[in-house]
Amino acid sequence: MGFPVGYTDVVLPNLFLHTLSLLGFIRNLIFLLFHFLGLSDFLETEVVWSESHARLPDSPPVSALLIREFLPVVKFADLLVAASNSAGDTPESCAVCLYEFECEDEIRCLTNCKHIFHRPCLDRWMDHDQKTCPLCRTSFVPDDMQDDFNQRLWAASGVSDVYGDYTSL
Repeated sequence: MGFPVGYTDVVLPNLFLHTLSLLGFIRNLIFLLFHFLGLSDFLETEVVWSESHARLPDSPPVSALLIREFLPVVKFADLLVAASNSAGDTPESCAVCLYEFECEDEIRCLTNCKHIFHRPCLDRWMDHDQKTCPLCRTSFVPDDMQDDFNQRLWAASGVSDVYGDYTSL
């Protein structure tokens, strides 16, 4: 078993490979020509995907800021004490970053599903406008607080100010 000796002829014909080589050569000539003409600033030679696609927004969405107010932040040591009293089982590591929890770590405990994460890990998740648990996709906001959350989100969006004149009619 194995590949035949001339497998490049089977997968990619020589004409196709030579065409790609020619296009690469033409590209290099164009870059060289622009460099000598002093126009190399107009060419983007490096495409950095990690910066353009994975960049965090300058400020977190309003919904993320409101959700942070609903979710408690505790020290992991305090959570261990509470779990030992209630015979609950706490995970040893954060499911987002996969690092083990340390006693001094700040933890966000989700009230709906009881999953726990490092505070920075969950905050970064929310900064990408995520509103559900990274593990089970349960909503961050408890059902009994959903109406209050929606009212605060509506007020923070400023839309009520725009339509305020029409609602008083």
